[in-house]
Amino acid sequence: MIGSVAASQARQAVSAASRVVVKVGSSSLTTAEGGLDPTRLDSLVDAVAARCAAGSQVVLVSSGAIAAGLAPLGVTRRPRDLATQQAAASVGQLALAHAYANSFGRYSLTVGQVLLTADDVVRRSHYRNAQRTFSRLLALGAVPVVNENDTVATEEIRFGDNDRLAALVAHLVGADALFLLSDVDALYDGDPRKSGARRITEVSGASDVDGVRAGSVGASGLGTGGMASKLAAARLAASAGIPVLLAGAADASRALTSADVGTAFAVTGPRLTARRFWLGHAADATGRLSLDDGAVAAVVDRRRSLLAAGITGVEGTFEAGDVVELVDLSGAVVARGVVGFDAAELPALIGRKSGDLPAEQRREVVHADDLVPLPAR
Repeated sequence: MIGSVAASQARQAVSAASRVVVKVGSSSLTTAEGGLDPTRLDSLVDAVAARCAAGSQVVLVSSGAIAAGLAPLGVTRRPRDLATQQAAASVGQLALAHAYANSFGRYSLTVGQVLLTADDVVRRSHYRNAQRTFSRLLALGAVPVVNENDTVATEEIRFGDNDRLAALVAHLVGADALFLLSDVDALYDGDPRKSGARRITEVSGASDVDGVRAGSVGASGLGTGGMASKLAAARLAASAGIPVLLAGAADASRALTSADVGTAFAVTGPRLTARRFWLGHAADATGRLSLDDGAVAAVVDRRRSLLAAGITGVEGTFEAGDVVELVDLSGAVVARGVVGFDAAELPALIGRKSGDLPAEQRREVVHADDLVPLPAR
């Protein structure tokens, strides 16, 4: 058992973190019939309020808006069509915000609702605006409650699940730790409802989750994430310097204090600046540049700028200043960065040495300062 062994560095880090993001799933807040479960919501708020009282700043990323809107609208199961999901969200967001305001009010804590679309993270100007909003809310002692703005998000601009949103928000607000709370108490290498599934308590690198078969849909049918999205979100945050604790919402109190429950994910990469994180994980890539082996080594291993001589192909329609993916000869994405040329200019330049180019084109295709190597998946 976790409690019988020394706490890992990751558990110590999440327990001591001064600014944290807590994500909770729909199934942990709502009933199977739809509608909010006041007892579950109050229990979560009790744990968050205790963490605030201990001196931490907390950002709560909460699912549940769509599920909360189903019963009032007479919808008996989660809708598949986007229009009904948006209608349910418009009703459920009011109920969810009201419930959180009342529950946190028991501790004299003020709640601020922050609704985001993927566009707010993809667009650099929106990203900076969101940073300022969170910073001010936290400075004023409020608890930001975040959700995807399902009432306006389209299929093309959705985060897809609030687990990824939570990982992005964790870096956006400069969090020291991320908590992913759901109806499953830890990460398992298979379906925990079946015998033989092994519980994984510590993840220090990719090899610790080799062979994990994570489901893609929540067990209750009310959420969209499932364990696959939680694992992906945890690895994303850890690779960007943020330790993660994945635990059951029923264990929220222990998770947010001693952190002796669930699965702890150790940091696997350096903390990135907001701009570099945005480039690597949040910005929308509009094209691809294929690189030869020498260019991949220069970009990934030596952190050099990408020159035209190392490019073997160009895909997509983009302009100078857009974000593009850099891929190796097998098609694997190895980096992302801000391109210095329009897509129409590059075919005539690829494979050519800088000295063979006109003077006005003797510049980096992607400058090292605007380039982020990505960890192997």
